Amino acid sequence: MAVSDHVDLDGFMAGVNRRNPHQPEFVQAVQEVAQDIFEFIADKEDYHEQQILRRIAEPDRVVSFRVCWEDDTGCIRVQRGWRVQNNNAIGPYKGGLRFHSSVNESVLKFLAFEQTFKNALTGLPMGGGKGGSNFNPKGKSKREIMRFCQSFMTELYRHIGPDTDVPAGDIGVGAREIGFMFGQYKRITNQFEGVLTGKSLEFGGSMIRPEATGYGAVYFLANMLAAKDDEISGKTAVISGSGNVATHAAEKIVQLGGKPVTLSDSGGFIHDPEGLTLAKINWVKEHKTHRRGRISDYAKEFTGSTFHEGEAPWNVPCDVALPCATQNELHGDDARALVGNGCIAVSEGANMPSDLEAVRVFKDAKIMFAPGKAANAGGVAISGLEMSQNSERRSWSEEELQIMLKDIMNGIHERCLRFGDQGGGYIDYVKGANIAGFKKVADAMLAFGVV
Repeated sequence: MAVSDHVDLDGFMAGVNRRNPHQPEFVQAVQEVAQDIFEFIADKEDYHEQQILRRIAEPDRVVSFRVCWEDDTGCIRVQRGWRVQNNNAIGPYKGGLRFHSSVNESVLKFLAFEQTFKNALTGLPMGGGKGGSNFNPKGKSKREIMRFCQSFMTELYRHIGPDTDVPAGDIGVGAREIGFMFGQYKRITNQFEGVLTGKSLEFGGSMIRPEATGYGAVYFLANMLAAKDDEISGKTAVISGSGNVATHAAEKIVQLGGKPVTLSDSGGFIHDPEGLTLAKINWVKEHKTHRRGRISDYAKEFTGSTFHEGEAPWNVPCDVALPCATQNELHGDDARALVGNGCIAVSEGANMPSDLEAVRVFKDAKIMFAPGKAANAGGVAISGLEMSQNSERRSWSEEELQIMLKDIMNGIHERCLRFGDQGGGYIDYVKGANIAGFKKVADAMLAFGVV
């Protein structure tokens, strides 16, 4: 493509919309990256000539398949499964499996696209992928979940492998589900290999994997504050979600001297003005994981706290915020409320939890804002280290992994600084993350030629 033939951002996005009709989540993810990348590649002819961004925004493949299983009453149930393998320019496809009724091709393509840049930012040799099913484990018995996982893996095993594609867990997929799927993979292939991460310690899992995403988001937050000669100690934090990421983010905030005051689920949020202690956070973990309870029960258990049905926590005054629930949970009005109430930093623990309007609000206010592809990369970083441990047939200690996790998050922060410094003391972490991740993948693609 000659320089004079370059399409502009609007033309590029028009093409993305045309090729991906009725896939708003995926189009949103591409838009968020493209608006930064177009400026960066304006004078870089190789990227234009080789259509690098267009190629990254077109998955290598999208595998869709039927998953049949039998429930406890003997009824045959039919679900749909997917694996989106977006880009493997720097390593095997890597990304989680999500089991939830909201899962569709658009959501998984957006997650795989984001994962490509997130994995590149870690510095580890991992490409980007994502998968899952519209199966919802909630309300299902353990044996129903086992049968579904076995049926799901009976098809998925054809498309994955330790040097091809290494899935992990995500929403609805924890150590139990990973165990069921790994067992089925082993049964079918007669191979014991590191084809899944997030495994239990007994059969090749890694220490601190459950903590890694939440801890990593807080480490990134601490790095942003340190760049301004500030720290988490003494800061009030609002956190959304009450699952693995949210509770471990709250835990690390407490350990660093901060005060988390909210958690949430799909029913609403709890506000504890005195702050969640480690004992309270452990109660939430037990209640949500083993009793499958609702966050509303927290307000019944701990006096002084309140439950706000059907609401999100973003109107609660705070110093820092960590959206850790799901995509597009934080909107423009929520962002304005946070800024208006004095919030100075936002670190995304979930994948794309802030919509485009919210991101614009944070940028216009010039507060510290860490996008998920940078801030929540701790989980996939430890997954990448689990892959290394499986390949070497060894296990690193918790202390060693904590040091490596901190180092990886520090490295991501430094890469964002390199491309996100706007002068005048303002760091555009979104731009920094997008460009740093893109450049690594793009340069590898240039080296391979047109493939």
